[in-house]
Amino acid sequence: MDTSRALLSQTPIVGRAMPALAGAHWTFTTRRVDRNDVAGLSKHFPAARTGDLVLCEITRIGQHKRLQLASKRYKKSYVGDLFVACVGDRYAPDQFQGRAEITAEAGDLLAGGGVVGTVEYAHDRMAPPTRVRPLGLLVDLEGSVINVSRYGLPKRKIPDGVTVLGVFGASMNAGKTTAAVSLAHGLSRAGYAVAGAKVTGTGSFGDFLAFEDTGIATFDFTDAGLASTYRVALSRIQESFETLVGHAAAQGAQIVVVEIADGVFQQETAAILENSAIGKRLDGLLFAAPDALSSAGGVQALERYGQRPFAISGMVTCSPLAMREAVAATGVPHVTCQQLCDPDDIAERVRPLLRAGNPTRRVAA
Repeated sequence: MDTSRALLSQTPIVGRAMPALAGAHWTFTTRRVDRNDVAGLSKHFPAARTGDLVLCEITRIGQHKRLQLASKRYKKSYVGDLFVACVGDRYAPDQFQGRAEITAEAGDLLAGGGVVGTVEYAHDRMAPPTRVRPLGLLVDLEGSVINVSRYGLPKRKIPDGVTVLGVFGASMNAGKTTAAVSLAHGLSRAGYAVAGAKVTGTGSFGDFLAFEDTGIATFDFTDAGLASTYRVALSRIQESFETLVGHAAAQGAQIVVVEIADGVFQQETAAILENSAIGKRLDGLLFAAPDALSSAGGVQALERYGQRPFAISGMVTCSPLAMREAVAATGVPHVTCQQLCDPDDIAERVRPLLRAGNPTRRVAA
């Protein structure tokens, strides 16, 4: 038990928490939590840290009008709704930047998947955040604040034989998730045992379900006990990466497609590319770009880290003209999502990247 955290929780409100919790909705970031561990609430909000569970009441509907539940469905939000989420930071240039801080009076819903904190900056097109009133941090029988980190998968190393393909992007909404999912789907159709893993980002089931919809084994950082990876130490993110890919391999994956959130200039993404165990373990890199200039700039940025993508996809590939411009500027093949999904096309592109021990694609009888 973390004695300092137990002391910080002061005297928990035991018993009275149960009726409120009984009617509360549990968000996606809390999906691995054993709810039987909850014994009460603590009002000591200054002690809150990223990943701590918090019971909230919605006081104003703003940008996020729905919650993403642990059951992997949406719930329309109403003033007065109670839900359990995680305190956390968020980095989203197209939406909110927020810090993992709440008070007894108020907090902001930073992400519909269940991340609560305080908005620092917002994109101009964002409505004001949905506001909540924190009712208490969830504590266990010993009075310790419950953090999602205690429910992460056991640590696991990555076997040498598994091939790991990273998917990075120029920015949010560059088409990165679609590219990653298409790559995974195409390789699966080609006969490989494939898994998908989102290693960085903010807790949300959108990308998770996109991978899951292809029928492959799917993991993300919430499986490693993280609600958000913004402002999380690189060592912790690397540990999460190893655990997720290691578990995917243990379930039989020959190839793991790993998605890294946001753009190459985002601080955790830049750290991963610069000098990390993650970057060194990647066997190939697919880049997603929204336009031809982003393709060219992305290739230049990646070259500074000693990386060169085996292909570029994303929104730029929606335009044949933009693709021609981008290929001319970069010398890197640009592939559409249809090409990534094509088993013959993608098997040929990826074959040189496969690790020793990965079998060639299985051909259906």
